[in-house]
Amino acid sequence: MNASETNLGDLKTELDIELALSNPSPGVVETMSRVEGDILVLGVGGKMGPTLAMMAQKAGAAAGVCKRIIGVSRFSDPAVASRLHSAGIETIQGDLLDHDFLRSLPDVPNIIYMAGMKFGSTGNEGLTWAMNCYLPGMVCERFPKSRIVAFSTGNVYCMRPISAGGSRETDRPDPVGDYAMSCLGRERVFQHFSESLSVPVLLFRLNYAVEFRYGVLVDLAAAVWNREPVDLTTGYFNVIWQPDANAMALQSLAHAASPAEILNVTGPDITRVREVCARFGEIMNREVRLTGTESDHAFLNDSGKAFKLFGEPSTKLEDMIDLVAQWVMRDGISHGKPTHFETRDGNF
Repeated sequence: MNASETNLGDLKTELDIELALSNPSPGVVETMSRVEGDILVLGVGGKMGPTLAMMAQKAGAAAGVCKRIIGVSRFSDPAVASRLHSAGIETIQGDLLDHDFLRSLPDVPNIIYMAGMKFGSTGNEGLTWAMNCYLPGMVCERFPKSRIVAFSTGNVYCMRPISAGGSRETDRPDPVGDYAMSCLGRERVFQHFSESLSVPVLLFRLNYAVEFRYGVLVDLAAAVWNREPVDLTTGYFNVIWQPDANAMALQSLAHAASPAEILNVTGPDITRVREVCARFGEIMNREVRLTGTESDHAFLNDSGKAFKLFGEPSTKLEDMIDLVAQWVMRDGISHGKPTHFETRDGNF
């Protein structure tokens, strides 16, 4: 879905938003036509899971193939499961760390692995490592015949000089803090089982997805709109519109391999906080308040490999900025969960 085609007036409920953000690209439809079998989305209740599951369901229908799309989550918010049901998604509620529950899940040939822990990891390191490192091994042992696209993060890399561009898949990981280290641990466990059990895996290193309700652009737009200061210390970032990221994730099912593939996923731009805030200020007619001094290092990814496989994202940065600004000015629905993208010490 291209963001520039969105009519904000039509988006009145969470379901409206998710349906609008889940229209599949031709590439996703083509992938669904040739990747056989049902899809299990583990951790579907997070910020991206519902729209990814809905996109998979729509793409299967558009391709004329019969696929069950099954979402698994604790569903701490029952409304998420209700919205998924209304979109034709099957749901199963339970704790993935429960061995009996994991064994009870249906056998499927395709898994999108979105389970994990980030916010709240500081002070809860044990659960963070269990979710991010122990659970992947459980899943691989439970589904040794499935292909798996496992969501990861660009935080497994170190911060890079802005002048050097983004990290590439061939760069050595150098994570900082328990969250990032445990994410690298998740990747290493998937890599081990990909080789020892011949499980086809693709590690999907994403940063940062954004839509109307959350993301780096929403954080910055809200600060400008509310006349709050914006700290420039982390002065640069990458961003990708959530539907484009989900489209790449679903298409990645066709590229899972043993040994595991690695794929960086983000937008093509190195985006400057100062310039984005200035644009928000113009649109919102607000004076922008900036503090701090820009560092010459940031977490940045190079997604050239993904672009060669899938093409560049359909939604451009300027369209994202404009739509997010209009959404914030309308007091649109928000997750109310800051990204903390400015965090530099690894503590979330």
